Parts: sequence; structure tokens; C-alpha cells
Amino acid sequence: MGLAYNTYLNSAKIYGCKTCKAHLANHEDIISRVCTGPPFSSPPPGFFPRSQDLLTQGQNFRGQHGKAYLFHSVVNIDTGAPNERNMTTGRHVVRDITCRQCKETVGWKYDKAYEPSEKYKEGKFILEAELLCNVT
Repeated sequence: MGLAYNTYLNSAKIYGCKTCKAHLANHEDIISRVCTGPPFSSPPPGFFPRSQDLLTQGQNFRGQHGKAYLFHSVVNIDTGAPNERNMTTGRHVVRDITCRQCKETVGWKYDKAYEPSEKYKEGKFILEAELLCNVT
């Protein structure tokens, strides 16, 4: 296996690992905060939310350390082994995710949701707010 190089994101707001400041995600990739106004309020011009984004409108995600965010994608992480967990929203198969640079656990990835209403989380990532910092 070769060297793993960090990916550097280019965005107005970037979330990074609180411990080492490695880039983890763009603000634009947050699913749980896409729609912040009341349902069907006027979106910015050219904004077309994905159907799964509408499902999370107003939904608060929580981790072990408090507030958390659901992301479409993250970078510079390693994933642990899959395991089943009973969570507040039902049973899921998840993998812990760690910062590739400092190995600090920063959240988890949803591999499988058993509840039909939770299927939109599959393949998505949770990052815990307490373990993040604003890089830019």
C-alpha cells in the first residue's frame, strides 16, 4: 500500500479535524442543514435540493459528544470495521471514521439502515461538531 496523501478542499467554509486541522468536509456537503427556513420557503436562485435533503429538513443529529452533522461526502478519513448499533432512529450498520492524519475518531459512516424511513442515510457520514473546527 502506498502513501495516503491528504486532500485539500477549496471552499468558503471547510470543516477540519479539531486535533490536527486536516480538511474533512465542505460546508456545502451538509445534508442536515441544507434547508434552514420553513418548508417551501424561497430558496436562493439556482438552488434545487435533492429529495433526500428535504427529508432531513429540521432534523437534529446527535453523537456521543452532542450536536452532529450528516454529510454527503468527507475526505481524509479511514473507516473501521462494520458493526450493528441500536441508535435513537433504529438499528443501523455503521463504521467509525477516524481522521487519516491524527487517527482521532470524528464520527461514523452509515452502511445500512433497517428502517425504510432511514434508508436515505446509507452511504452518508456523521461528523460530530465537538470534534470539528472551521479551517477557513
